[in-house]
Amino acid sequence: MDTPGNIQDSYKSIALHSEGLFKDNGSKFIAHAFPVETETEIKQIVDSLKKEYHDARHHCYAWRLGYKADRIRSNDDGEPSGSAGRPILGQIESLGLSDILVVVVRYFGGIKLGIPGLIRAYKTSTLDALQNARIVEKIAGKMFSLEFDYLSMNDVMKVMKDLDLPQKNQDFSNVCRLDTRVRLSLEDKFRERIADIRGCTLIEQQTQ
Repeated sequence: MDTPGNIQDSYKSIALHSEGLFKDNGSKFIAHAFPVETETEIKQIVDSLKKEYHDARHHCYAWRLGYKADRIRSNDDGEPSGSAGRPILGQIESLGLSDILVVVVRYFGGIKLGIPGLIRAYKTSTLDALQNARIVEKIAGKMFSLEFDYLSMNDVMKVMKDLDLPQKNQDFSNVCRLDTRVRLSLEDKFRERIADIRGCTLIEQQTQ
């Protein structure tokens, strides 16, 4: 559980697209795992796979988003309720992954597998894809813009250096400006330090 001053802002995801495969009684289950960050991205990937595997019977999937993994969805795509999407999601959850989408494409082999067989097939193909993936640590953070006068530059740069923050889109003309990403566990300290700098305006951009 998160506690003040001790925010858990790291979590696990995968680095790149990976694949897995399971076959049973002529049916083929092709699992694709993708690192994702938005629902728009997820929809684009699912739509693309449906076009690529247009002759497949089912395109079942599950995903988790966010550093708290609190945005979750699964889809059976015509398979019996709970026999596809939930088993896929269960494998994602068992490895503690987030910002991830797994789509399992099924080609029907002519023999019904039954619900236990389907659950095993979707779990096994998903696990194969996840075992083939490279697990990485991600750090949750927020994007900020800083606007400050030239006389405040040294103070701003000292904060950036002390907290080891990245600098982007720097513009040191009449009004100095830069963007930075601050991990959640440093946000309170960052805001306090910036608030002490006269002539510096802090603008929160978005959560990532």
